[in-house]
Amino acid sequence: MRVASPMNKPPMSMEHPDHSDTSELLPLSPCALVSGLDPFGRLEPIGGDHAPGERPKRTAVDYRMLWKTAIHQQILLLRMEKENQRLEASRDELHIRKMKLNYEEVGQCSKDAQALWEKKLCAPGRTTVPQDKEEMYRALCQGVPKSRRGEVWLLLSHQHRLRHRLPQRQQAPDTPYRDLLKQLTAQQHAILVDLGRTFPTHQYFSAQLGAGQLSLYNLLKAYSLLDTEVGYCQGISFVAGVLLLHMSEEQAFDMLKFLMYDLGIRRQYRPDMISLQIQMYQLSRLLHDYHRGLYNHFEEHEICPSLYAAPWFLTLFASQFPLGFVSRLFDFVFAQGTEVIFKVALCLLSSHESEIVKCDNFESIVDYLKTTLPSLNQTQMEQTIAKVMDMDISKQLHAYEVEYHVLQDEMLDTGPLPDDSERLDKLEKTNAQLKKQNMDLLEKLQAARQKIQSLETSVDNFLSRESKMKHMIRSLEQERAAYQKTIERMRSCLPPDALTDVEMTQIKTGPNGKAKTAAKKP
Repeated sequence: MRVASPMNKPPMSMEHPDHSDTSELLPLSPCALVSGLDPFGRLEPIGGDHAPGERPKRTAVDYRMLWKTAIHQQILLLRMEKENQRLEASRDELHIRKMKLNYEEVGQCSKDAQALWEKKLCAPGRTTVPQDKEEMYRALCQGVPKSRRGEVWLLLSHQHRLRHRLPQRQQAPDTPYRDLLKQLTAQQHAILVDLGRTFPTHQYFSAQLGAGQLSLYNLLKAYSLLDTEVGYCQGISFVAGVLLLHMSEEQAFDMLKFLMYDLGIRRQYRPDMISLQIQMYQLSRLLHDYHRGLYNHFEEHEICPSLYAAPWFLTLFASQFPLGFVSRLFDFVFAQGTEVIFKVALCLLSSHESEIVKCDNFESIVDYLKTTLPSLNQTQMEQTIAKVMDMDISKQLHAYEVEYHVLQDEMLDTGPLPDDSERLDKLEKTNAQLKKQNMDLLEKLQAARQKIQSLETSVDNFLSRESKMKHMIRSLEQERAAYQKTIERMRSCLPPDALTDVEMTQIKTGPNGKAKTAAKKP
């Protein structure tokens, strides 16, 4: 009876006058709830010969049955408790996942697109065999299911790594995530200060030192230890936060390494920030070439791109724009790299050009760019994404980067020119020459890439043929060994005199060049 779990003192209607101690225990089975509340009542022999009120004598079989029943019920209780714990954990995990993905998606993902991604995410060899890049991009344009977005990002990163292998010296250090968490970082104070500033209105990150902030702290701490040159920069926390909303900590750490190293985003977080300066110059040149009116308006009020666009590049738009819009941009960043950031910036500025031009002073323009412009509605976000899909500015970005470096070299090599107009003429001539040279180099580069691709295809074909030939040679060697064993067995079966006759057989060559063997005795 002590095996049963004790319960609270029962009500007066359930108490038994003669067995007050035993009534405070849970019954071993529903059968014990019969009249008398005697837990042993069901074991009493029916029609037994004993005086009224006298407890019958128990046998060993009776007690064994009682213990067996009690043990079975205790096992059942333990199993039910474990199952309840598992259900609670599953419920908590589902609640956290729902909390993470609590944002309005940009554009609805059709059922066909969902089925296509389901097929791609379940395909064998998806992390080891390169898939068609154009087909992947078309699927990306159709939409990505929010619940599988993290898995899609992982797939896109694996495909990129299969096609673009970084040199050994440019790869991220191969230190396990769990080992990094055991170390201390000098950036701890800066990380802790920024935890509350990262997505402060999102439920997952809003709780002070809650699950979201702790995961974000772990991720930022691990990366600051992995990349000692960059360490920690404020913008990284927003990028890491977006990753954490769609995947686990370790997966988010791997994707953060992919964005930083494989896609080269870490260059803009370096202490010298030269890469960020180049990006600001490229954006300014894009405005100059494609939206001259807006460019002139900015120049008139002395507004440089770093005043409004630096947070866009450092946080990948995550610090100011709606989370659904940012998540959709991440889809294309994983597929096309940092070029997407320029596309989005250019589309946003061009779509708001008329409103920006109406702002007639420095303060109103900056205020519009920092507060009004990021407040996009659903239609504006969908239109921006549609424009980004159709835009291609890779050649222009490359040309502007070369132009920036040439201008920097000229400023270092030459002294100040006597007249601004003369300097402007010289810069324009240099710019025209550089554009021409750059276009020629781009054509040569594309031709070289096509040649490299064809050579790689040929190498793959040769390797495949070599593998088939090796397999054929091995099979022929095995067949030859089998024939030799057969010959040896046949020789062992021949009598000695017949074996001598076989060995004396001579091969004669006829006038037609074919070998003839002498007649063998039967």
